[in-house]
Amino acid sequence: MFSLLQSEFTKSSSKLSEMPVDGLPEFAFIGRSNVGKSSLINLLTKRKSLAKISSVPGKTQLINHFKLLTDRKKLPEVYFVDLPGYGFAKTSKTQKAKFTPMITNYVTKAPRLVNLFLLIDIRHVDQKIDHEFIEYLGVKGIPFTIVLTKADKLSKNQQAASAAQLRKILRKDWEEVPTMLQTSTLKKSGGEEVYEYIDEVLNDLA
Repeated sequence: MFSLLQSEFTKSSSKLSEMPVDGLPEFAFIGRSNVGKSSLINLLTKRKSLAKISSVPGKTQLINHFKLLTDRKKLPEVYFVDLPGYGFAKTSKTQKAKFTPMITNYVTKAPRLVNLFLLIDIRHVDQKIDHEFIEYLGVKGIPFTIVLTKADKLSKNQQAASAAQLRKILRKDWEEVPTMLQTSTLKKSGGEEVYEYIDEVLNDLA
């Protein structure tokens, strides 16, 4: 597996036309507000505050690009993209539990998006808005991977039960259940599995 050599913030964008145009593959992170997107990006990049973490859910309102340099021989550089969260109840009524145009435009039109990491709190795998978004991704044919976050909040048995519950729900609509990974930023676990998956995706591209 590859090693990370460098990571840096590149820019924030409010629309697709403002995003970087250097053609690097993009791995985006999305999920309900306060699910831990920024924390996971910081864990993966080994930078405590590369992605800004807010105590206020829904704070991230821009598309944030972070460039990573690795020791891969092919496709050594990639972007991590931190997308705004969805479903935050304190937004306006018109945006409550909705997927904003910024989100839908990115996931359907970003030319270099190669995989979307959909983060779901392992304690709450039955949230309607998450499953609505999964359905949306399926309809649009967007490649995505589910990442169960905050695993440290549950025991090992509870983690297994929660993952099994999610697979059971997904099997109702999916012939093949999407890939599921599990992380805990508090215990710094699961990062290697995410990188192994990224490596597989990049190998298929190279």
